[in-house]
Amino acid sequence: MKFPYKRVLIVGCGGAGKSTLAVAAGNKLGLPVVHLDKLWWLPDWHERDKADFDALLNEELKKPMWIIEGNYGRTFETRLEYADFCVLLDIPTEECINGVLARERKYRGRTRPDMTDGCKERIDDEFRQWITGFASDVLPQMLDVLKNCGKPYIVFDSRKAAYDWLDDLDA
Repeated sequence: MKFPYKRVLIVGCGGAGKSTLAVAAGNKLGLPVVHLDKLWWLPDWHERDKADFDALLNEELKKPMWIIEGNYGRTFETRLEYADFCVLLDIPTEECINGVLARERKYRGRTRPDMTDGCKERIDDEFRQWITGFASDVLPQMLDVLKNCGKPYIVFDSRKAAYDWLDDLDA
């Protein structure tokens, strides 16, 4: 199937596989990938000022083509206004936790490619709690926004389903 969209959001719980799917989709579809974590975090896990983050995000949103992956719920509706299409990874919580643990083992003591240089991989209690509460605290509102935004979207309940879909697309 020919994929007609040039501005794609990929959202979902931490550890769901957003970054990995975004890179794979970007490679297949010829779209540049923007990782929101790289916009938000400064080296050594210092948070960027919200106004500075918003300015960087707005620069990206105005570009003609992109895949933007990440959550940052405060900006979700703004990103949807610019997006042509949204992918929601609704992966079970246990799989997300396992994904984060696997990522931490892989990048222990190093910065992963989708993160700002100088942010060595870590899992803290706040992040773990956010993952654990995602299905009840974040997902329902995200689905409500998607259902009412008027933009096409797709929800995957497994990584396999997402990659099967991607495999079926033509750039």
